Amino acid sequence: MADILHRVGIKSPSTADTYNALTAIDGLSGWWTNETSGESKVGEMVRFRFGDRGFFDMRVVELDPGKRVLWQVADGPQEWIDTKVGFELKQEDDFTVVLFKHQGWKEPIEFMHHCSTKWGTFLLSLKAFVETGKGAPYPNDVRIDNWL
Repeated sequence: MADILHRVGIKSPSTADTYNALTAIDGLSGWWTNETSGESKVGEMVRFRFGDRGFFDMRVVELDPGKRVLWQVADGPQEWIDTKVGFELKQEDDFTVVLFKHQGWKEPIEFMHHCSTKWGTFLLSLKAFVETGKGAPYPNDVRIDNWL
């Protein structure tokens, strides 16, 4: 199994704002894709749409306020099915540190390389959203190639 790992610091006096951006539908819409719907509650589904480029349906597995968010991919690209996407939060001085993990890839194929870069751009969008109130969600995200 292979994992995508990222670490980003977000200037914020507590983990609360980042946690909200990861769990509220309007928060998720502010940094990942403006086509986000569903219920961000354990056992429920959150749906992320990227126009005609693709989609991801995430089952909420764990919510630990201010500390952790964990999803399991229920539908989307075959390579993502049953992988898990997690965000660990911790406060370090005036930064919320996000330890991101997209775990359980069967093998490190080229699509995984693409997804790692896209996760990096979206995590920087999350950072901007929490720090300034304006992220770069789809369709205003950084395009890196002809995939999503």
